Amino acid sequence: MSKIHIVDEVAYDRDKVYETFRDHMVELVPYLPDIQKIEVRDRQEIDASTLKVVNFWKANADEVPKLAQKFIKPEMLEWTDYATWHMDSFKVDWVMEVGFLSEAVTCKGTTSYVQKGEGRTEVVIDGELTVDAKKIPGVPRLGAGAIGSAVESFVVRLITPNLTQANRGLERYLADQ
Repeated sequence: MSKIHIVDEVAYDRDKVYETFRDHMVELVPYLPDIQKIEVRDRQEIDASTLKVVNFWKANADEVPKLAQKFIKPEMLEWTDYATWHMDSFKVDWVMEVGFLSEAVTCKGTTSYVQKGEGRTEVVIDGELTVDAKKIPGVPRLGAGAIGSAVESFVVRLITPNLTQANRGLERYLADQ
């Protein structure tokens, strides 16, 4: 298991940042260069302070390096995000399901939104990524543990900048509103 820990600041008030990520994610797509599409698959109000949202994400295949394009298939660039928004605490618990390796990859965590003064919000992402390489076709059982750990570290290093890039996209989106 690899830990994901990101602390980033957004130049808008917490209420606006939280509401935009919760309710307007689809509208952020033009501001997220690595994302081709976000589609809301389900949205359920559980009670007055809890909302469950299921979003389907598709990454932009143009961002895949040319050398890797023959190995990376379109379904490898898709995932489903299951989010439980807790409006009373400005937190969201999330689970991401990778479309092509859902039985081998687990990614879950919590994002917290903290007001840091007038017009500033701290976004704190705490999560974990687990890769069970024994469940990836073609990986030898003997080396699965080491391979899984290496893949986890690589993926965390890969997604960390993309998670903060979403905050920059949100800032550009809000500036345009």
